Parts: sequence; C-alpha cells; structure tokens
Amino acid sequence: MGATLLHIDYEGIKIPIIYEKTEKLPLRVVELVFKNSGYIADTKAGVASMSAALLGEGTKSEGALKFATDLDNHAITLNAGNGRETFVITLEALDSEFDFGLKKLTELLDEPNYTKEAFEKIQKQRLGVLMSKRSDYDYIASTNLHKILFKGTPLAHPSLGDEESIKSMKLDDIREFISSHLHLDNLIVEIGGNMSEDEVKEIVSKILPHLPKGEVSPLKHYRANENQAKEVVYKDTDQAYIYFGSPYYMRPNSKEKVLGKVAVFALGSSGFGSRMMEEIRVKRGLAYSAYARFSVNKSISYLAGYLQTKLKSQDEAIKEVKKIVDNFVAEGITQDELDSAKKFYLGSEPLRTETLSQRLNRAFHEYYNGTGIGWSKKELEMIKNLTLDEVNSFIKSHKEISKLSWSIVTKK
Repeated sequence: MGATLLHIDYEGIKIPIIYEKTEKLPLRVVELVFKNSGYIADTKAGVASMSAALLGEGTKSEGALKFATDLDNHAITLNAGNGRETFVITLEALDSEFDFGLKKLTELLDEPNYTKEAFEKIQKQRLGVLMSKRSDYDYIASTNLHKILFKGTPLAHPSLGDEESIKSMKLDDIREFISSHLHLDNLIVEIGGNMSEDEVKEIVSKILPHLPKGEVSPLKHYRANENQAKEVVYKDTDQAYIYFGSPYYMRPNSKEKVLGKVAVFALGSSGFGSRMMEEIRVKRGLAYSAYARFSVNKSISYLAGYLQTKLKSQDEAIKEVKKIVDNFVAEGITQDELDSAKKFYLGSEPLRTETLSQRLNRAFHEYYNGTGIGWSKKELEMIKNLTLDEVNSFIKSHKEISKLSWSIVTKK
C-alpha cells in the first residue's frame, strides 16, 4: 500500500494527513510539518534553528535531562528540526510505546522549556558551533554564495544564524517564533505504521488541541541574482574551495522539472559519470571533486555547484567550469548521457523507497509541491520515454544557468 491523503476537520480548519499503512515493522512515525516556518521565515538570523534547539531541551517542568531520560527508557525518538521552508517535529516509537510517546509530544507542545537556563545553554552551544565554522572553508564559501545569489532576502543569511544575531537573540524571540509559526493553519501531518484510517484520525485528533490557531504568511519566491558576482576570502589553506551558482527558472510543480533532473544528472550530479568530473578531474586533474545540481523549491530555484582544487589550479578550473556550462547550454547532452541518466533513475528507484520514512517524505513533497501524491511514478514513466531532442530543447531554453556567480576561499 502506498501513501494516501486524508483530511480531518478541526475547529473550521481542514488538516491534511499523509498516511501510509505498513505491517512490516511494529513501528509508528508521526511528523508535524509546519509550512512557511523554516529559516526563510527568520525574523532574526538563526531563530528557526534556535527554536528547534530549544524544543530539544524538553519541557519546562521536567527539564532536558528528565524529559530525555523518559524518552530513552521507552526507546522513543522525539526531535525538532527545520529546513528552508518547513519546521518539523518527529515522533518515532514502537507500537507498544507509542501512547507514551504521544503523551510526551503533547507535553512538549503545551510546555516548551522557556527558561533562562535552557536558552543560555543553546545560545552558548550555537556560538560554539559558529566559532568552529570560522575554519570550515566549505561552510564559508557556501554561505557567501547564498549572500551573492539571494542578496537582500532572508536566504542571504545562514540558517544557523551568525555570531552577532545569536548574541543579540532573546528567549522572547524564540517564544514569538514558535507561537506565530507552529500552529494549526500551517500544519501538515505525516503518519505511518500498522494503523487503520480511523486510528490515524484518532491519533491526530489527540494532537490538534495542543496547537493554537494562527495566520498563514504567504511563501515568497526569490529569484537568484542574474548579475554575475564574485567574492574571494583569503585563508591559510592548502587548497581552494570554489562554490558557484546561477539562476534556474523552474517551479516545483512543473512537469518540465523532470527534464532538468535528467539534464543536470549528466552535467554534474552523477559523480564520476558526470561531465564536470570527467572534464575537470579525470581528463585534466584540476580538482579533487566537481559537482553541480539544481535546487528547486517553492521559495527558490537555482543551479549550485562546487569544486575543490589545488591553489595553482583554481583559475584554470574556474575557466573550465564556465566552458562546460556554456557548452552544455549551447549543445545539450549526448545520447549516451541520456541513456546513463535513464538507467540510473529507473534502476535505483527501489533504493529511494526502501523505508517508511523515505516513502512518507516523498509523498509529502509530492503533496507540498502541488504535483499530487503518486507523481514520482508518473515521472519515472516520463524519464523512460524522454527523447534526446526533448531534453536538449529544454536545456537550450535555460540560458540563465550560464550567468554564474562565484564564492571562493583560497590563499593569497
């Protein structure tokens, strides 16, 4: 049985539930996904991820240690995290322990650990992480690329925040973020396990009273910067860290997205079989690694890639990337590259749906992106039938990906 879409009406709000019944394991998984609540909604850089960290500190009455010990004693996983667009609270427990896990989840929703001690603990931990990032040159180059591509938007700020924003953050900033984003109107529920539809609705009905109503903020879409820019940071390093990106005009619910998926596989997403690795590492020995992919979400759509090179090779490697992308846009891919992409996607499909979590996550994104649950199967059929002319016509229509910007960490 695959995932299905259910709904439950609660206080005038229609809550979507993505549900899959499975009898393979005595395990139940519930994810509360809050849309418009990732770091794109940060009112202060890092507040979404700091809110997730605070929810990891248990309840106000029990504290982090007692709350975590209770979970461990029952082999229950309960955690919070955020992405670019969503905030997720996940509960995973054996069937026999699920009721206790559900009780702990509702306690956490009712009474987050809004104490000075909990806040100061996660603030100190976050500042420690950010200090360690000063010598993480991949992080620096990646963060600076986002600053270039999405200048003037919330996406220009690192999801972890920066030292200035974390130092200036208050407990009230977290309290306000949670109360204004983790509410019924933003909620999508994922649930899986050996449960009937009636049991699923009963479980969700026990959670909903512990969430407030709220207002849904529209999710903005930000175009990557077309004005090609370059930022270089000098560090005491033995190699160059080169990140690049460009606009890519695509929406997540577009049927043409499948064409881009195949195209970028040939360009830079297939490891040693990709054009970038073949031309830059295998043939010329200019880089230790070379990669490119399309990132397509509701809020953004862009090409992103990276290289790691010897210092003396960085300029030549950059020139080669430009040449490869320009040639890719002008001429498209070969029949052999198309056949390799088809073989990969059609052959590796079972690996992408092995676990309950994988299947629920796929179904969620199909629903969330607006393609409808079951879209991935249709997409595989489309990949199977793609022609070279279709793919190359698509590639040639996206000249914007040649407008590359660069973020480099190297040695002076």
